[in-house]
This record gives sequence, C-alpha cells and structure tokens, in this order.
Amino acid sequence: MRFLTVPWTRGLAVLGVFGVAAFLAGLHLELPWLRLSSKAVPLLCLAVWLWPPRERYAQWIAAGLALSLVGDMVLEADEQLFLPALGAFLLAHVAYVAAYLTVSRTPRWGVGALFFLFGVGIWLFLRPGLGGLAAPVGAYIAVICTMMWRSAALMSTEGLARREQWAALIGALCFGLSDTLLAFRLFVSPVAGLSYAIILLYWAGQLGITLSAVPARTQAQELTHA
Repeated sequence: MRFLTVPWTRGLAVLGVFGVAAFLAGLHLELPWLRLSSKAVPLLCLAVWLWPPRERYAQWIAAGLALSLVGDMVLEADEQLFLPALGAFLLAHVAYVAAYLTVSRTPRWGVGALFFLFGVGIWLFLRPGLGGLAAPVGAYIAVICTMMWRSAALMSTEGLARREQWAALIGALCFGLSDTLLAFRLFVSPVAGLSYAIILLYWAGQLGITLSAVPARTQAQELTHA
C-alpha cells in the first residue's frame, strides 16, 4: 500500500480544517456560494487520505464516502432535491454496512433490538411532519439504524483492532445523531443554530468511520516514510 508522508497527511488535515472553517463561515454569513464551494473539502481530504483502498473493508468505506459526497453536493446545491440526496446517503450507509459485514457477521441481536427501538421511536416522533416523505424517511432510518447496529457489532471482534472498532462505533453514532438533529430541524422545528451541530457531528462521524479503515500500523508507517 502507498503511504502518505507526514507533510502530505498534515497538509490534508490543514486543508480539511480550512474547508470546515469556510463552510461554517458560509453558514454564519449566509453565503450559499461559500457553503457550496467548501462543503466537499473535508470529505475529499478523507478520501485522499484513505486512497488507495486496497482491502475490502476500506473499499466499501471509500464507496460510502463517495456516495456521501454526492449527497452533500446535491443537497447543498438545491434543498428541493432532498429525495435524491437522501437516496445517495442511504446507499452510503449500505456501503458502510457492507464494510462492517466483511469484518463480522455476528448478529448481536440485543444490540440490534436497541437500535430497532430507537429507529421506530424516531420515526413515530417525526411522522406527523413527514407527509408524503414518511416511506422514504422510514427506509432511511431503517438503514442508518442498521449501520449503527453493525458498527456496534464490531466491538470485541478479531477483524479490527480495538482503536478501529471504537472509531467505527463513535463515527456511526455521530452520523446517526447528526441525521437525527437534521430530521428534527427539517420536520419538527427549525431551531436556530442547530445547523452548526448537525454539520460538525456529520464530519466527526465521517472522520471516525474513515479512521476505522486506516489501521494504526498504517499511520505508524506514514511516520517512518516521512
């Protein structure tokens, strides 16, 4: 596998932080062009850091990042394209589920039941404001809850190191919380300032999921190849 040197890795980190700062500035200043031009930067940096994804797990994670990037740009370009963006994110979660299943297929039904109840509760809470979107949003909730369940099922497995297991789980939970807050803002109440928490949790989630595909040994080799 090709390893990025420390300057490259640090450069990607700086560029990613710059993209985050630019997008947050666009939110604060209400500048759609700044949001649109900067939103893709953090995910692109994560994708470059992961490249090339040789292992099956990393390949599925890379696919999820690419699909998430499509969803990001479609939704940011036009909020009327909510359904296509939702579809792209749904497929991203399918890719993440596929990645987790390459490591462990242990059911962990107890954990699955918790996420099932969470998903049902969220859907029932949102249902009055969903209108004609009840079915697609319900399908999305089912898939993202499955993604969180399968990330939790990775814990204590042999396929990933402990650090990578925690990265996948925390990333999945941050992604789920971000989408929960987004659904609340869209379908329940547009709380002022909630957009900041939504996007920061989203990026934290994607970072955690990506970290789970970049083993600690790879990061150590990046240092030796500096």
